[in-house]
Amino acid sequence: MSKQARSMLDKVALVTGATSGIGRATALRFAEAGAKTFLSGRSSAALRETAAAIEAHDGEAALRACDLTDPQGADELVAAAVERYGRLDVLVNAAGIIGSGTIEDTDDVSWSQMMAINVDAMFRLTRAAVPHLKKTRGAIVNVSSVTGVRAFPGVLAYCVSKAAVDQFTRCVALELAPAGVRVNAVNPGVVVSQLHRRAGMDDAAYAAFLKHSEGTHPLGRVGQPSDIAAAILFLASAESDWITGETLSVDGGRHQTCAR
Repeated sequence: MSKQARSMLDKVALVTGATSGIGRATALRFAEAGAKTFLSGRSSAALRETAAAIEAHDGEAALRACDLTDPQGADELVAAAVERYGRLDVLVNAAGIIGSGTIEDTDDVSWSQMMAINVDAMFRLTRAAVPHLKKTRGAIVNVSSVTGVRAFPGVLAYCVSKAAVDQFTRCVALELAPAGVRVNAVNPGVVVSQLHRRAGMDDAAYAAFLKHSEGTHPLGRVGQPSDIAAAILFLASAESDWITGETLSVDGGRHQTCAR
């Protein structure tokens, strides 16, 4: 068994967006590495499916459905995780949405919703988790995007929200470094998940989007949630003990290309 295989033994990890995609894959990967996982998302049924998958492989999971746009939701979620397991070692901010829109057609409601979920919820949850992470000299990993480091037309609010995540990561990393808490982010390219479908793509449009994206990623394929989960596990584990404030591109080389 590799060192990384049990790199989170007996650690407690709170994972948001654990109902599908990157969040779900991360929760499963952490459980395989020995972590006790506390799962959060909007759908109780989907969370139970993730928990069942973890428990089927002898992992330990607890869950709480939560709307992180509720100003009280973050405090209640962290309190529930600590009450359940008695400590908190890792926070993974994986919850997020995407949406289309240019400067000309993005309305106030769409802009505010993007910031509320992708930025404000992360801010509140991190703030709530910090006192507990200081006690364990823990780690935070935020899920950003290639759009945080490169500009793309037609997804204005999403790009701005992910750029905010990147700067948030760097600022909080410096603030928490004296306490031994590390803060990093992963910046995925296109990953097969429910993200774009929830934004309104039907099956045909999504299949065409994935096919096109194979050509925009230099390694010639789109990502899988497991690709991102592996990077998140690394950044949360002791194997990255001297890394903080990093925004790690996990995107098949997409961030090195020109827009096309």
